[in-house]
Amino acid sequence: MNRRTRRTLWIVAAVLGFLAAAVFLRSKAPPEAARLLPESDGIIYVNLKPARVFFHKELRPPQHVPEYQQFIDATGIDWERDLDEAAIALHRMKDPSGPNGPVAYSLVLEGKITGKQLNTWLDAHAASRELYAGHTVYSIPSEGRTVRVAQIGYDMVAVSNWPGTEMIHSMLDRHATAAWPFAGSTLLSQRFHEVPLLSMAWGVGQIGLPFSDGCNEGSGDQIRSDAMGQAGLPVPKNCSISILGFPLPLKTDSTIVASVAPALVGSLHLKVEEETPSDEAAASQAASLNMLFVLARSFSTPLTDNAANNGLKELLRTAEVAQKHHRVVVTARLSPSLFSELEAGAGNPPESPAGAAASK
Repeated sequence: MNRRTRRTLWIVAAVLGFLAAAVFLRSKAPPEAARLLPESDGIIYVNLKPARVFFHKELRPPQHVPEYQQFIDATGIDWERDLDEAAIALHRMKDPSGPNGPVAYSLVLEGKITGKQLNTWLDAHAASRELYAGHTVYSIPSEGRTVRVAQIGYDMVAVSNWPGTEMIHSMLDRHATAAWPFAGSTLLSQRFHEVPLLSMAWGVGQIGLPFSDGCNEGSGDQIRSDAMGQAGLPVPKNCSISILGFPLPLKTDSTIVASVAPALVGSLHLKVEEETPSDEAAASQAASLNMLFVLARSFSTPLTDNAANNGLKELLRTAEVAQKHHRVVVTARLSPSLFSELEAGAGNPPESPAGAAASK
């Protein structure tokens, strides 16, 4: 083999190695929509493309209300059909009684959701406009708040109902460096490596904020006075966090990593991991959660048989709680049938990008 041939082979090998390394690093990187989010207290991400494949037999065709149908006619965008990915940043509000409630939202939505028709719709509904980093930011009044919306790419929209402009500006600034696979907020850099591979939905940080129901943050714990409280379940003082109607013994500032990934038996694997201050705190939390699941199973037993109730029973039956040093890990199996009735009763999605943030 002559010198020129060897040199050519070395160059080809180097290029292939570089491409392989780039693909590997890209596979480990957070989704681009999540990388564009500003600094926040929590992040939630959902990839709807595999979700549609997984749930298509379970979800019922939605019935559009007139306002939403008008939005579809004006923009050509149907969220159920055209939205592929959604990344949501959660911002704790200092005043839970303000217009935003306990949490404000910044969103990056990706899919077939941009274009001139949407731009025309936003322009018609905006109270004011701002040009920032080469993008038009539309400020749309909604339920006592201002929702800011900007098209940031051929398939992306940024939305924020944060009271100021800094969050929407941050997303536009991050868009300029989106090609770097490990760009993103501090929270994303610290926690994304804990998200299991192939997760179609996940959340990191203080993702309990949306379920706090406008609670006032106080110090110390108290015992609930309702039926759950009779079992001695501690919950944060002046705070009520519940999932599917069941109160949880969690504080709104708990650091959580949650994920939903496909399982091998036609269902989904749910994993929720909470970080506590100590091993002793984790043991107490695990005991409280175990007690909660025992109570929840007994409450769900009399429920009538239907798709949603049976899915809930399956979730509770397969739920397991484990302590791993200072962490509490909850795993369970989700059946697609759990979402069939929930989707049917959830109503229509927001009629606009502004509504997406305003309804939060």
